[in-house]
Amino acid sequence: MDQVVEEVETVKKEWEETYKQTEEHIKSVHEYGKSGTIRLIAEEKSSLPRLNGLAQDGMNLLQSLQFKLDLLAPQLPSDDQVEKIQSLAQSWKTQIQSLRLNLRNANLQAKANMRKAAQEERELLLGGGEESTVRRRNLQTKAGMTSAAESITESLRRTRQLMVQEVERSASTLMTVGKYLSMCMNDIKSCHEVFIIRLLYVASAR
Repeated sequence: MDQVVEEVETVKKEWEETYKQTEEHIKSVHEYGKSGTIRLIAEEKSSLPRLNGLAQDGMNLLQSLQFKLDLLAPQLPSDDQVEKIQSLAQSWKTQIQSLRLNLRNANLQAKANMRKAAQEERELLLGGGEESTVRRRNLQTKAGMTSAAESITESLRRTRQLMVQEVERSASTLMTVGKYLSMCMNDIKSCHEVFIIRLLYVASAR
């Protein structure tokens, strides 16, 4: 199998896995706060950014894979393959846009879920009694622990995003250099042909 064809198949496989994972993260955002038991509000607020970060990471990786497929398409051995893969890359672009819209809608639903959970939590805390006291203590403890964990996760997410962007920039630079070298080789070939013609002309003149 041609090396470029193999690379295309690898990209397609990674796309399928990443797309599925990203859909699951978006679904988790949409379902956030719908559990049968009432969750702590502080825990809800600090965990939602983590889920959004995972979904954003997935979409960034999908965008990088779509960019890579665009670069590979013109290198395929046949015109039919080139056209097919370019069409696939365009469909991936549309799917990424759809995922972004789904994530926005999922966040709207998550906020509605959290508002409902907050109302239930307030009613329970204002009810008085031992259960309310225990809940207030748990709220303070878990809020601090979750906040620290989320800060670390967000930092790692930003680092990964920067790495993805750097890979895309490097790939674009390599493609530009490749085109420049190709032009230089053509110029050298033309100069070489002119030189040979002149030599033959001089030789025949003698």
